[in-house]
Amino acid sequence: MAMANEQTARGDEFEKKADQKLAGWLIFGPNYDDAADLLDKAANCFKLAKNWERAGLVYIKLASCHLKSDSKHEAASAYVDAANCYKKISVKDTAQSLSQAVDLFLEIGRLNMAARYCKELGELYEQEQNLEKAVDYFERAADLFQSEEVTTSSNQCKQKVAQISAQLEQYPKAIEIYEAIARHSVNNSLLKYSVKGILLNAGICQLCKGDAVAIMNALELYQEIDPTFSGTREYKLLAELADSMDQGDEMKFTNALQEYDSMTRLDPWKTTLLLRVKNVIKAKEEEEDDLT
Repeated sequence: MAMANEQTARGDEFEKKADQKLAGWLIFGPNYDDAADLLDKAANCFKLAKNWERAGLVYIKLASCHLKSDSKHEAASAYVDAANCYKKISVKDTAQSLSQAVDLFLEIGRLNMAARYCKELGELYEQEQNLEKAVDYFERAADLFQSEEVTTSSNQCKQKVAQISAQLEQYPKAIEIYEAIARHSVNNSLLKYSVKGILLNAGICQLCKGDAVAIMNALELYQEIDPTFSGTREYKLLAELADSMDQGDEMKFTNALQEYDSMTRLDPWKTTLLLRVKNVIKAKEEEEDDLT
């Protein structure tokens, strides 16, 4: 506690001196360089005191100071520092600071940095279950990474867009993204091994549309995209699930999933979507039982 109080007092003193530099005297005007140095020291003191709100506010003030001296890269970095402080206490302030950093990085042509923080904003909004905003930022990040030819990061962001779109029941959008990534990856020596998993995700989204014929047509398409796909456990699973859906056989559907899951664990996203499909089959079975 004593150390925190000491660091807070030091931070107060540095910030006070910075304010004096910014106020300026007569013909000399504000001294932005000295003020920025003092504000940086003040922010560090507040961080050591774990006073995250004060540290964040000082970094915002530091960003403004850098902007007045036309140091936009330094201003963007200060907004990122502010966001890192606000992460401890406020999602809203974190997002606002990162958004300002993105705008500045875009303005000075640092597209890779802008992409990185768009991705971080996507992750932030996903954690907060604000899925529409998460999709927006992941899409921006994917486009920016692609423009910088950072293909792996771009694909990661595109897959996040597809995953969240499927959660929002926007299955055609998710399918289109997964199929495009699969086509792009199949002839890449580093990415081709991920194709079967991507096609599995696309197939699960096809199943969620509730059309057994569409999934069988999709399996033919996936075989064209990747000629090795029909020999995989992923293909076998999708074919069995489509067949059980066509027959309205919930038990067959469950058995196919259990067999696959015993070898390769189904992640929560797949489990959630497949449960939707299972519930549709179950509802149809109950409807048919009521009619007989």
